[in-house]
Amino acid sequence: MDLGTRPRSTAPVLSRLSAGIQVRNQLLVEEWAAIVEWASDHIVTGPEGAATITEGYLDTGVPIAGAGAPLVSEFALMELVAVLGRTPDGGKAYVGRVIECAWRLPNVYDAVVAGRLAPWRAERIADLTRGLSAEAAGFVDRQLWNASGIGWAQLERLVAEAMLRFDPDNAETDRAKAADHRHFDIGDVDEHGLVHLDGLMDAADGHDLDQAVARRAEVLGRLGDDSSLDVRRSKAAAELARQDLALDLLVPDPATGEVVATVPGRKVVLNVHVTDTTLAGRNPVGRWEEGRSPVTTAQIREWLRSKSTTIIVRPVIDLADHLPVTAYEIPDRHKTRVALRDHTCRFPHCTRPATRCDIDHAKPHDRGGPTCPCNLVPLCRRHHRAKTHSTWRYESPMPGSYVWTSPNGFRFRVDHRGTHPVHDTGDPSPPDE
Repeated sequence: MDLGTRPRSTAPVLSRLSAGIQVRNQLLVEEWAAIVEWASDHIVTGPEGAATITEGYLDTGVPIAGAGAPLVSEFALMELVAVLGRTPDGGKAYVGRVIECAWRLPNVYDAVVAGRLAPWRAERIADLTRGLSAEAAGFVDRQLWNASGIGWAQLERLVAEAMLRFDPDNAETDRAKAADHRHFDIGDVDEHGLVHLDGLMDAADGHDLDQAVARRAEVLGRLGDDSSLDVRRSKAAAELARQDLALDLLVPDPATGEVVATVPGRKVVLNVHVTDTTLAGRNPVGRWEEGRSPVTTAQIREWLRSKSTTIIVRPVIDLADHLPVTAYEIPDRHKTRVALRDHTCRFPHCTRPATRCDIDHAKPHDRGGPTCPCNLVPLCRRHHRAKTHSTWRYESPMPGSYVWTSPNGFRFRVDHRGTHPVHDTGDPSPPDE
């Protein structure tokens, strides 16, 4: 290829793909509307409402969505699934997801009909809410009214929070049952002298282990170990085990004869988000930022009662504060504020935790951009490179809200509601180079 020739733009191809997706989604929306119309005509309230008795079998209503959604005629459902060209089980599940949205998630359903939410995303939401009570499903639906770009991890956390809010007893029972399946197993030695580990741990225990392994792996690298990070993490886990075994070799205190073994304990950092419902005692949900998940107050009590736990209490953090510093280097207190505000990498659809991201100056420091949370953005290494070395660009109309422009001019808004394509050409353009 002639190095002096610019590569052909792929914008037309991408535009055709985008248009095709819109057509496909519109056809699915029409299919959903037809299924809802069909379901309205085939609701069975009980045996007395059965349509017919065929070959000795009563055509009864079957539940294919969550509590509060209508039962539909079993035989009529078979016909619908056949017309749809789906397998019996797959078709039943698909129709159930549509009914779940139409009857129990009206905001989600309206977003699908209006073209704001892709049908496949709504199906995923319906899968997660089917087991919720009507009240809990309504709570999830209200939170999603304008969050069409929400990620799956965030959605699962929202469903978990709904369970904790509206069915706390069952949620705690389920948690206790799940905790009974915790294990830590070491497999057989293979031909290379290696073993596989398999485990299921309490989330806080797993976080503690990950942090300990990560710290030791970093130390090994600084000491000259040129192995890959994965190999150093494996070595670090082994060193932690040997450190524990070494406790038996401690020498008694010559003055008292007493042997005291002090081991590093758990450090729990709880970033508590205070609301009016929290102060009134009506909200049983806590938020653990390191695990990015809602947790029960019962689990928080278990963590804090753990032996050798260090509890760290921080002053209240106002995420809207402007605290500029003159240096280019970013203080830890700024990194904490940015992580608490944005949670993840702010590139479109990226879900990497902000605590594992680079911190980028939205306006470069050498061009007058302050080192202040209002000008700092978490970007994972991959997307930081894209912003630095390609023509991907973003602007921040306000802290926590970002408008990205792709190399071919496609635009996306990223904020706490997720990622959304920007079709309004009146929106402000990204900053110049």
